[in-house]
Amino acid sequence: MAITQLECFRATVRHETHEGVLAHASYTPDLARRLRERLAIGPEGDISATLGLYAPTMVQPAPTAATPQRDFSRYYADMEIPAGSRINEMGTLCVPVGFYHFDSMVSPLRNAASLDEIRDFPFPVYEGYDEEQMAARVRDAHGRGRVVAGMIGHIFENAWQIRGMEPFLMDMVAAPENCEYIFDRLYEYQKARACAEARAGVDYLHTGDDVATQQSMMFGVDLWRRFIKPRWADIYASAKALNPELRIWYHSDGNIIDIIPELIEIGVDILNPIQPECLDPFTVGGRWGDRLVLDGCIGTQSVMPFGTAQEVRDTVRRLVDGLGGDGALMLAPTHILEPDVPIENVIAYAEAAREYGDVV
Repeated sequence: MAITQLECFRATVRHETHEGVLAHASYTPDLARRLRERLAIGPEGDISATLGLYAPTMVQPAPTAATPQRDFSRYYADMEIPAGSRINEMGTLCVPVGFYHFDSMVSPLRNAASLDEIRDFPFPVYEGYDEEQMAARVRDAHGRGRVVAGMIGHIFENAWQIRGMEPFLMDMVAAPENCEYIFDRLYEYQKARACAEARAGVDYLHTGDDVATQQSMMFGVDLWRRFIKPRWADIYASAKALNPELRIWYHSDGNIIDIIPELIEIGVDILNPIQPECLDPFTVGGRWGDRLVLDGCIGTQSVMPFGTAQEVRDTVRRLVDGLGGDGALMLAPTHILEPDVPIENVIAYAEAAREYGDVV
């Protein structure tokens, strides 16, 4: 018997046993192209649907003609902008480096020498956004048994990309007023977006910040508690007050074991990606699995590119059998799948997940 993605999601986040497991994946363009060729679904074919994988509908407020336009050109007047580059919505220059999907980032406030210069930066402001289209998309997706995620994104990652990684990390210790100002502007913007998406009725908010290396936190937990934790805490509480059924999905690569209890404390419900190369899924599940849904757990530095198809199947079965007892497990490779992942491994992953039931 098949279960809809929405039914499966609701049972998963309630820690209720159920048929099926939500399994998802994303692909770099070259791998996606070769997968479509193998699956014979054409250049616009839906890989996830063809493989029987889960794919939420992603929504966010849409800018309109009334949304303030921001000009970042003066921050790059001292350099020649390489061909193919783009400036993202936060004002950061993204320069393709010719390696997979990666960009090199040039930060607009890299040369800022004072708080006044930082205050002069055109931070995003939540004005003139269309929210009605979100509610309509939520209703449509729910009518088709689909899950809807509200796209929020980051605070810390946006902050350092605007300021520059090294200057920002130095500011956290030597000039915290710079960090406080940048964080406040981004927090205000992201809180407004989160509340709009909560009002629209999304099932969960897609949030997170990469705050760890594969060994430990990038900076002291005391700094995370000062700058980052309270802002996410208020965003989550404000959104959940508007939509009590709302769940919070939080992403951070690396070894974040030192902050997992506090992420739960501030309202995180689903933790991604649980990189097995640096954070054992069974340790996390054993300690916090009664309060967290684990999302991810399948290594993109190990079994997906370098294992056999049978090893991929065995990994899926070991995770579902070992961690899915109360239903609170979502499967995924821990990051986008790169071109060196064999197509056979992607297919084996999807087939193994479907052994636990059809999620449609």
